[in-house]
Amino acid sequence: MFETEDYNSWDQAGQMASQAFEMYENGEMTMALTQLQEAIEINPNNNAWHFNKGLTLDALDRFEEAIQAYERALALNPDDPETMNCLAVDYTRTGQYDLSLSLFGRIENIDPSFEPCYCNRIITYTEIDQHDKAEEMFYLAQQINPDCPICFYNIGNSLFSRQQFEKAIWCWKKTAMLEPAHPQINYRIAQAYWAGGDPHQARQYFLEELRNAPGDLDVILDFGIFLLKHDDIDAAREKFNRITEFAPNFAPALFYMGELELALGNRLPARRFFKQAISKDSCIPGPRFRLAQLAIEDDDTDDAHDYLRDEYELDICDVDVLLAMGSTFLQIDEPDYATDCFLRVIEEDRDNIDAFYCLGRALVARGEIEGAIQFFEHSITLGRKDMRTLVQTAELYLKTGRLGMAAKTIAVARTLAPTNRQAIRLSMCTQTALLADKLKRRLERSWLYQKFALVLAGYRCRIRRVIRSRIKHDR
Repeated sequence: MFETEDYNSWDQAGQMASQAFEMYENGEMTMALTQLQEAIEINPNNNAWHFNKGLTLDALDRFEEAIQAYERALALNPDDPETMNCLAVDYTRTGQYDLSLSLFGRIENIDPSFEPCYCNRIITYTEIDQHDKAEEMFYLAQQINPDCPICFYNIGNSLFSRQQFEKAIWCWKKTAMLEPAHPQINYRIAQAYWAGGDPHQARQYFLEELRNAPGDLDVILDFGIFLLKHDDIDAAREKFNRITEFAPNFAPALFYMGELELALGNRLPARRFFKQAISKDSCIPGPRFRLAQLAIEDDDTDDAHDYLRDEYELDICDVDVLLAMGSTFLQIDEPDYATDCFLRVIEEDRDNIDAFYCLGRALVARGEIEGAIQFFEHSITLGRKDMRTLVQTAELYLKTGRLGMAAKTIAVARTLAPTNRQAIRLSMCTQTALLADKLKRRLERSWLYQKFALVLAGYRCRIRRVIRSRIKHDR
């Protein structure tokens, strides 16, 4: 009797797993996951069901849970390349790069002809900025499958991140040719044309993407931002309005509606949209910073402080936003917060000239002159040799008595703008200080000065002896 019941249960589990596969194919992910979980509860030792559960969780963007499912499947079938590949991809998605690379290497040892282990490693190496290794993986994958559209897509991402936009476009067009239905491929080409300074082509590819996927909110939003940046206000407004029709609570669209109104000088509607964006998504970056700027314009320092500090607490990585925030913190006399904003920029971009210059300004505000000089010097070394930077650096040299460096720096500034009044004034102050220093040195070497110094030293010794004798007498 028990054997018959076990058989019926296992047969039922198999039917659930089959139904789950059909649901997965039909896009019914949540129902598929429920069916798979019930099948696994009956028979937890079927590695294929754990693998399918991982695929379903991936489709739901539940990557941490998918990792657990793949790890369970791998425990049941340790040498399966497909399972290892999916697990390694999710390790990359969750930032566990060492585990990902180790697993890809294990696949390569088991089956060197398994092309996805090279193809997907391109992504991992791109995310950790090892682009030479990413290209190596691309060429290894090409030897196995020269027409893999995903390989061209992945190496295109690597090229784009290195600002090699023309090469990225070529790779993504290759992807589009090999797989015309590849998700968002025209969108990526549009982004590359935009970044590469070809707005006409960018517009065409944005439109092509929207013809294929008219309801893709990310594409509509980015196209709206593109139109706003190129002063096509009416078209941008139409895109943002379209998003709010599809998704009224989509905070980024509300934020950019505020940006649009701000660009037109409509402060009140801009403020309203920014506050709406915050109400829909309390973690969205941007609106609080704009509200802080508006508060500063209204001389409302308290609100500006509150909005900026709230913005500061968000996980912001955009270099331009951090630079603007830091400058605004300086404007309201918050040099400590400003310093941290600029340091965050350097964490993202170690050669950012503006960040080092702004750090110099922040340290001046904090009274740390030596540190400020070092940051100004580094920004000049990186190539920031404008009048303002040179003059500020020369002023600090002069303030700390480095007259030779002050003279050299202001001389460079004078070559850029010979008639600049500030540079002329600073040059005269430096020359006066150099002359005074020269006269002082000459005086110190003269016979009369040395004799006077000896007399003065002797007088000081006599005064000290008198003081000590009186103290001794009083005791």
